[in-house]
Amino acid sequence: MPGSTIRRQMKNMVNNYSDAEKKVREATSNDPWGPSSSLMSEIADLTYNVVAFSEIMSMIWKRLNDHGKNWRHVYKALTLLDYLIKTGSERVALQCKENIFAIQTLKDFQYIDRDGKDQGINVREKSKQLVVLLKDEDRLKGER
Repeated sequence: MPGSTIRRQMKNMVNNYSDAEKKVREATSNDPWGPSSSLMSEIADLTYNVVAFSEIMSMIWKRLNDHGKNWRHVYKALTLLDYLIKTGSERVALQCKENIFAIQTLKDFQYIDRDGKDQGINVREKSKQLVVLLKDEDRLKGER
C-alpha cells in the first residue's frame, strides 16, 4: 500500500470524514492517476442524498481552492465535477452555476513542476470546458 494511501486513511480517520467525503478525497487525490469511473459513479449516486450531496460539494469546493503542488486536487475535482454535472443530481449543475466564478477563476491557474512542465494548463483547460458547458443550457441537457 503506497504511503499516500496510508496518509490519506489516517487523515480520514483523524478528521472523522464521512463515507462521501472519503470517496471525494480518494477521487481527487494527488496520486498520478485519474479517479476510476466506478468511484465517480458511486459519488454521482450519492449526490441524490441530501446530506451526502452537501458533504460531496463542500469537499469539491475545498479541493478547487488548492494550489501549487496540489494541482492534481484541483484538476481531479474539475474532472469529478464534470462527471457529476452530467450523471449526478441536477443540484450539482445548479450549485456550479451559482458558483461559476470559482470555476472561472481557475482559467488563470498556474503551476510549473520541478521539471519545468506547465501542469497548470490541465486545470486551465478543464475549467474553461466546464464553464462553456455550464453556460450552454441546451448542451447541458444533451449531456445529461
